[in-house]
Amino acid sequence: MHSPLDEVVARQKSGRPQGITSVCSAHPLVIEAAVAQALQTGDHVLVEATSNQVDQYGGYTGMRPADFRDLVHAIATEHGLPLDRVVLGGDHLGPNRWQDMPADEAMERADALVAAYATAGFTKIHLDCSFPCAGESAPLSDEVVAERAARLIRAAEDAAGPEGAARIRYVIGTEVPTPGGAHEELGALAPTTAEAARTTLEQHRKAFAAHGIEDVWPRVMALVVQPAVEFDHLRVVDYRPERTRELRRVLDDEPGMVFEAHSTDYQTTGALTALVEDHWAVLKVGPGLTFALREALFALAAIEDELVAPAERSHLPEVVERRMLAEPAKWEGYYPGDPQEQRLARRYSYSDRLRYYWPDPEIVRAQTRLLDNLAALDIPLPLLSAHLPNQYARVRRGELASAPRDLAVDRVRDVLRDYAKACTPEENV
Repeated sequence: MHSPLDEVVARQKSGRPQGITSVCSAHPLVIEAAVAQALQTGDHVLVEATSNQVDQYGGYTGMRPADFRDLVHAIATEHGLPLDRVVLGGDHLGPNRWQDMPADEAMERADALVAAYATAGFTKIHLDCSFPCAGESAPLSDEVVAERAARLIRAAEDAAGPEGAARIRYVIGTEVPTPGGAHEELGALAPTTAEAARTTLEQHRKAFAAHGIEDVWPRVMALVVQPAVEFDHLRVVDYRPERTRELRRVLDDEPGMVFEAHSTDYQTTGALTALVEDHWAVLKVGPGLTFALREALFALAAIEDELVAPAERSHLPEVVERRMLAEPAKWEGYYPGDPQEQRLARRYSYSDRLRYYWPDPEIVRAQTRLLDNLAALDIPLPLLSAHLPNQYARVRRGELASAPRDLAVDRVRDVLRDYAKACTPEENV
């Protein structure tokens, strides 16, 4: 059964560079920005939920896969994007959420996780079994990772049923970048070797055969490898094509498979374009989008400070800081340094641990109040220029309304516009 993702793979395999942006975020404003981008370009929108955001228990967003599906579909419908142009993906699906459990128990939960995504109609599933469980040492062997991935594919196929399974496209890999960027400061970062990538393919083929799912192989659309692209709290490692010459030939004999690039956040447009030209056809971005959203909302809060009486303000940045300090588990193990360095990291780090706090009820109320306060006012253009210059320029050209929600969504689209250019390099010549 045909998938919109097949078109991207087919173009790549025909020698015409083509990519697709994978939006890995559960924030409604980010999803709205992705929908708006798709409406303008006429493309499909690929939105992925990560296993720590959305699982069978609710994840940190409180959403199960069916809830996330309903959220994305509701936003698409509200803004007039046909649902046949919406592709839902599951990111890093595997035992990662349950690494502190024995492997057998963790994999049972991973089976249920993947089944929940498949049953909810997600048609792109990235399987990540690269993390060790309790009592296991890292790194896991390719054999173990492949065996677990094959097991999860069987769970997805059984849950979706024949017709649903035919729509699913899978992504595999053993050298998988850490979800959401590096947890520590980056040292030297090397791309996956061609030999290691070939071993990954070989072990997955064997595991598919052992599980009786050889017929699924043509629906494995992508292989995750490390192109030496990453970011940490303060630094971005940019793509260098000369380092992947051998690696990028590995899939020449796989007619239905391209590379998927993780942690592409904060890459330059030139680097993203080079990735697409070198067969990394799926470009995943997550923290970079919520980073841009935070910039927009904090800029709007600064505008609010100029226009609204103190007692009526949202005080959004202060509310975020207070809630992050009150519930530090999602950032304190990631941001080293003294209190001042940690304070700056909480607000401005590339790794954007702040994104885990947007669903907090108090922060949601503050964000709503901010947007409501400014929606009731006419934002003076000079003030908009001072805080959101790109959006100011579009307002001046008549391309964008100065409503605060529109301004925030458009700031996220600044990032998505760069990805759109990179994914269609032939159109930008």
